[in-house]
Amino acid sequence: MFTPNRLKSQLLSGEAAYGCWVAGGSPTNGEILGHIGFDFVLANHEHGIGDTRDIVDILRAIEGTPTPAMVRVPWNDHVLLKRVIDAGVQSVMIPSVDTPEAAEAGVKACLYPPQGFRGYAASVVRASTFGMEPDYVAKANGNMLIAIQLESETAVRNAAAISAIEGADIIFIGINDLAASIGLIGQTDHPDVQALTRQAEEAILKAGKVMGTVPNAGAGVNDLLDRGYRFIAGPYDVALLRDAGRAALSDYRAIREARARGEAPQTGKGTSY
Repeated sequence: MFTPNRLKSQLLSGEAAYGCWVAGGSPTNGEILGHIGFDFVLANHEHGIGDTRDIVDILRAIEGTPTPAMVRVPWNDHVLLKRVIDAGVQSVMIPSVDTPEAAEAGVKACLYPPQGFRGYAASVVRASTFGMEPDYVAKANGNMLIAIQLESETAVRNAAAISAIEGADIIFIGINDLAASIGLIGQTDHPDVQALTRQAEEAILKAGKVMGTVPNAGAGVNDLLDRGYRFIAGPYDVALLRDAGRAALSDYRAIREARARGEAPQTGKGTSY
């Protein structure tokens, strides 16, 4: 459903935004996280499960919260982008963009002519509140927030040209895949990975674009803010659930073992429903 893009307004005003990932298959997780107070909830449909129908379900869940939604699409495909945006996505992340030509194609797929080539169905799609949003076509391009991901050594070499593309609002460094692209998977703190990252950062900041990434072994949130990042995709719903579950089970086991030894368990307030 159409609403002014608050996330885009926040970033254009110069503020930083800190968000949370949610797996594509869980509207409930998106709804819970949307009520917590993050600046955005990023639904991952590159690695998460689901199709366009599932994207609509998670949008509906997040739209009932105070938090704006963004969707990472599976690939830089103009047909998929058209369907996702018609479904109501106003903030989109496009993965694995290596060249300025690919970046420009991705941007144009998200925008109506003359800025792009998004197909017209504005009178009936969810994005226009099914044709009930006045002057939707005039508002649509200005409300689109487009994040382009640099995730390879090739992309870093082209970072300046990619960052120069009009309409590419956020240039997002996918540091994990960047590390993998040079044979250093899982080693985001490696000097070679950090050197490439710094090279990309310089180009992005010089172009005046919003720079984004994830916290990683080479830089925590505070480091990223110091380095000029203003779009930080933080925790992942699966990891939050995993870590909280492990912690709860670990606490229980410690209590059980202490009781078996006849000792008084060390207990805190605990967690309840």
